[in-house]
Amino acid sequence: HVVTFGEVASRVEAERLVNARLMAEPIADADALWVHELIGSRVVETDGTERGECVSVVDNPAQLLLERDSGALVPVPFGVSCSDGVTVVATPEGLFDDQ
Repeated sequence: HVVTFGEVASRVEAERLVNARLMAEPIADADALWVHELIGSRVVETDGTERGECVSVVDNPAQLLLERDSGALVPVPFGVSCSDGVTVVATPEGLFDDQ
């Protein structure tokens, strides 16, 4: 991922920040799914079917994956929302057949 800062105009200035701790205000985005909110949330399909708890988010090269307490994985792009400790997923038919 590439991040830019308005105060950093050159590569030389950016290199001075290597290993520096950078902080910013949180981004207010109602549609975003944040890792710290996903972990520990209940995973529920759009029809209300419970699918366990998200115990981690796996950084897979193809896409992020929700790891459920059963060990089964759900691709993050199927995530619809995450609020109040509940992650709603809209998965294709058959995804949970073997889980």
